[in-house]
Amino acid sequence: MNSLIRSPWLVFVFTFLVMWASARFGFFLRSRQSELEENAYHDLDLVVAGTLTLLSLIIGFSFSMAVSRYDQRKNYEEEEANAIGTEYVRAALLPAADRARVRALLRDYLDQRVLFYKVGDTDELRTINAKTTELQTGLWSAVQSPAEAQPTPVLALTLSGMNDVLNSQGYTQAAWWNRIPPGAWGLMLAVGVVSNLLIGYDSRRAGRKLARLVVLPFVLCVAFFAIADIDSPRRGIIRVNPQNLISLVRSLQTQ
Repeated sequence: MNSLIRSPWLVFVFTFLVMWASARFGFFLRSRQSELEENAYHDLDLVVAGTLTLLSLIIGFSFSMAVSRYDQRKNYEEEEANAIGTEYVRAALLPAADRARVRALLRDYLDQRVLFYKVGDTDELRTINAKTTELQTGLWSAVQSPAEAQPTPVLALTLSGMNDVLNSQGYTQAAWWNRIPPGAWGLMLAVGVVSNLLIGYDSRRAGRKLARLVVLPFVLCVAFFAIADIDSPRRGIIRVNPQNLISLVRSLQTQ
């Protein structure tokens, strides 16, 4: 399940096949039975309407969850850019040698953070995370040494700013790990299967067969694809663009 929901296109293909097969199976079951009474059709319509309403609510809640997580990633990208930019300015409070070292490390660190948002390959991401951890150690050491040698409120300010830089990266990583749980996906899929099964079973008029057995599964798989796409930071079409980090890189290049 985890490997499936990480790829929006797999979700699209898989859910369409499952929903279409469910509708076809429901239609097959109906074709094996005799004609129902009119009251039975009325009761079936009520069940179908209720099931579709429940499905729409679950999809709506899941879509809202995905959008909120997407917004959270965007906000943390902005906060991370602000933290790095602020610490770059505060580095001017350090002695000259330490100032040059901290700013050089911050520029390298900023490049790695931009790559974090753009890279989709697992091996490259692992390399970026290792380099980021190494730079974080160097950055903390670069501000810790002068702060311990001369513990003044001014140097404490640079130490606090570096702490914000490191924390912002942790918050960003946590936001990228925060995905819609597999249980929610399982619930959506189960209700979707039942809904299409009932729709196929209720397709008693030939003129409604195409719309019910093809259109509804397609619409549902598009909805599932949209949720999976927004919820997939690296493999989806809709991604978080590190525009604030890129803007900071260009700003520092002019200094």
